[in-house]
Amino acid sequence: MRKGELTRAAILDVALDLASRDGLEGLTIGVLADKMNMSKSGVFAHFGSREDLQIEVLKLYHRRFEQEVFYPAMKEARGLPRLRSMFAHWVKKVSVEIASGCIYISGAVEYDDRPGPIREELVAMVAAWQGALLRCVRQAIENGDLRSETDAGQLVYEMYGLILALHHDARFMRSPGSVDRASIGFDRLIENYQS
Repeated sequence: MRKGELTRAAILDVALDLASRDGLEGLTIGVLADKMNMSKSGVFAHFGSREDLQIEVLKLYHRRFEQEVFYPAMKEARGLPRLRSMFAHWVKKVSVEIASGCIYISGAVEYDDRPGPIREELVAMVAAWQGALLRCVRQAIENGDLRSETDAGQLVYEMYGLILALHHDARFMRSPGSVDRASIGFDRLIENYQS
């Protein structure tokens, strides 16, 4: 990487940390410049606008999410082993993010009723993840791991609900045992859909 690319990557790392803690709306060129010990114009030179910066932060978060959650699960056999791995890695990521926050979740709160490119980017990323989960559930049905009449969309919805509950109880309520509760909930959910 050249110096400019290294600087941009460093800015994005710090921006991701800030956005995880303060939300995408809390991410400003000024705050970022202070954290980087740079001028505002120096930070601005790497991104055309605050919105461009926010979108690049989303893309970085999505790439890391895929690296930590999706790709490791792809090493597992298709069907239920892969679905279990996806959920386990997802829970692990959320449990690490308890101290900072999940950009998908905080972004959904910030942009649920705000049209524009940031919302569109967020929706596309979450839809891509839900699509991956849906494909995995369908493969588990095809493999016979889950009953043929399983409603794949409903199962993904319920998995998502467990993650949202985990994030809420662990981060907001600071309830001990939330990670274990999510895992137990997933096991019960799968038992309900198994042949």
